[in-house]
Amino acid sequence: MYQTRKLLRRTLRIRYPKGEGRIALRTELDWDRDLEPKSVSRDGTTSTFTLEAKQPFLYFKPVLRTDAGPRWAVGSNMLALMTADGTRDVYPYFAGPETGSFSPLIEIDSRSLGRKHLVRAYLPPGYEQNPLRRYPVLYMQDGKNLFFPEEAFGGQEWKVDEALTLLDAMGAADRAVVVGIHSADRMRDYTKPGYGAYARSVVTEIKPVVDRKLRVMEGASGTGVIGSSLGGVVSFYMAWEHPSVFGFAACMSSTFSHKDDLIDRVLTERKRKTKFYLDSGWPGDNYEVTLAMAMALARRGYRVREDFLHLVFPLESHDERAWARRLHLPLQLALGRPTRAKRT
Repeated sequence: MYQTRKLLRRTLRIRYPKGEGRIALRTELDWDRDLEPKSVSRDGTTSTFTLEAKQPFLYFKPVLRTDAGPRWAVGSNMLALMTADGTRDVYPYFAGPETGSFSPLIEIDSRSLGRKHLVRAYLPPGYEQNPLRRYPVLYMQDGKNLFFPEEAFGGQEWKVDEALTLLDAMGAADRAVVVGIHSADRMRDYTKPGYGAYARSVVTEIKPVVDRKLRVMEGASGTGVIGSSLGGVVSFYMAWEHPSVFGFAACMSSTFSHKDDLIDRVLTERKRKTKFYLDSGWPGDNYEVTLAMAMALARRGYRVREDFLHLVFPLESHDERAWARRLHLPLQLALGRPTRAKRT
């Protein structure tokens, strides 16, 4: 049905630990026929394939050939965009659940704050089964509200894992590790001047533990921060103050200028390389101050859709249910394949 006149080619590198079998590829052109790799790395962990098709996309799935027969990769069929540049790395796994998992609640001492942080990490599907992959990492404020209704305010969670699972099945976004940081005193930690100490603690006390214990990307291009309301303010601050650490910040329904000076700083300080996502509902959801921040960024030379994105959702409310409904948007901006391809 969908055809191009030109024969399109795309290179895939399938990365999987050596020892269980050899990797082949099946595609929608013929699900019963193995596509053999063009080459295999010396250590046996990387099999390189060339896809060819006269269509703009192609569904495929890695297959592990063993003495007992073929084992198909776990999860949905994968989507190869034949119009994309460059080589795509794929990290399949062939046993285990299709859904991600959660760490237990972890205590991290904060000497700078004189208390303990409580954090929980979401680990994407295949994290345990394919140890060759490192993942983008998103740090999210108000960690109690992210994953479980029994922990969340009013029983309304953000459904972060469900959103990531759906985007992964669509082929719309990369898998990622999410670190939910439980809030303590939100007014102190998420506004001026307390957000300075809180941000330093995340950067110098939480992030080193995450980098050491989990397989995450350590550079700014693979690290983001997300929050809503006051959590959106501190997320913007963290990215503005530490642009070498956070390459992306999503600030939803943020109370800019209530107890912070971030609009003033945007208007007077040098431009950062961090990408920003801003949104709000309307009315009564910090629409005016969010729009003011968007205009401040534009005034300072930030380009819409290149450096920041600002969206408004008419009649949306200021609560976890509303943020959960639109979480897929900042996730796509942070993890979406076209976006990440442009950054690399």
